[in-house]
Amino acid sequence: MDREILRSTYYYDLPQEQIAQTPVEPRDHSRLLVHDRKSRKTTTDNHFYDIIDFLHEGDVLVINNTRVLPARLFGFKSETGAKIEILLQKRIDLHNWEVIAKPSKRLSIGTEIVFNENIKCLVTEKGDYGACKVEFMYADSKSFEEHLLEIGTMPLPPYIKEKLKNPERYQTVYSKVEGSSAAPTAGLHFTPQLLEKIKSKGVEIVEVLLHVGLGTFRPVKEDNILNHEMHSEYFEISQDVANKVNAAKKEGRRVIAVGTTSVRVLESGVDENGLLQPQKRETKIFIYPPYKFKMVDALITNFHLPESTLIMLVSALVGDIDITLEIYKTAVEEKFRFFSFGDSMFIQ
Repeated sequence: MDREILRSTYYYDLPQEQIAQTPVEPRDHSRLLVHDRKSRKTTTDNHFYDIIDFLHEGDVLVINNTRVLPARLFGFKSETGAKIEILLQKRIDLHNWEVIAKPSKRLSIGTEIVFNENIKCLVTEKGDYGACKVEFMYADSKSFEEHLLEIGTMPLPPYIKEKLKNPERYQTVYSKVEGSSAAPTAGLHFTPQLLEKIKSKGVEIVEVLLHVGLGTFRPVKEDNILNHEMHSEYFEISQDVANKVNAAKKEGRRVIAVGTTSVRVLESGVDENGLLQPQKRETKIFIYPPYKFKMVDALITNFHLPESTLIMLVSALVGDIDITLEIYKTAVEEKFRFFSFGDSMFIQ
């Protein structure tokens, strides 16, 4: 009989009012839940700036320096004027992109979508769940990036209904390399001052890159999660980062991932000898219990959607789905704020 892990195993009840609509100010004043895997103890009376008390000298903190593109575009079909929304997912080459289109049923191969008098795109392929490939065309000499600054808006998740007053609030303070369709939200809690305090404590901070794409937006549709296919995302690990992480593992120091994106980079980049290797490539890694982590010892993360691949990853690190759901139940009862602009959790 084929193995089966039911999606419904990862369901929990969440009151709508606990889905955070706006970010906390200052960034590091969000709340922090801490779960210790050895003692199975969960504490809920911390703020994110207290994270420094849970970090040790010699720890390596791994952050994802991707930057979110103004990836949501609003246009219309040239032949009918019907409104179309495009969410950029992954660049294929200079003019071609993988996107999610809404409503995709209005589109067919060859459909032309106009954004303004100088930029439009042509649908070249159609896939499932609104996925399409499009080719952008320009009537002037501006680059795609210049056009994007004019026509693009910040791609907030659909559960956030409030308008974001400051687009930088959906970027981490250490974001550098543009290419994501969503923020690596665990990093939104850090301030430059907190990062300096962490460094002063003797914690090493290293940067990796993963451009967050379609996988973040795509729900698990399969009842048996083993049939779910992850969308690929581009990541980079430098030689310097590989050296520092490998040295930490060899010396028994903790490697702490900031966010599930950093987890996916670290766990994708390990070779058969348990060493992190420098590389630039795509990953489709899907982490769920029982997964044996090769690089990650602890995780700073937000609270994720029910039945999402992200809560499955968290469950794998916690080591028990029942304990994970108990942690989430505690967070709900203690009125923590959930999802992208919500509160934080440290699993150690």
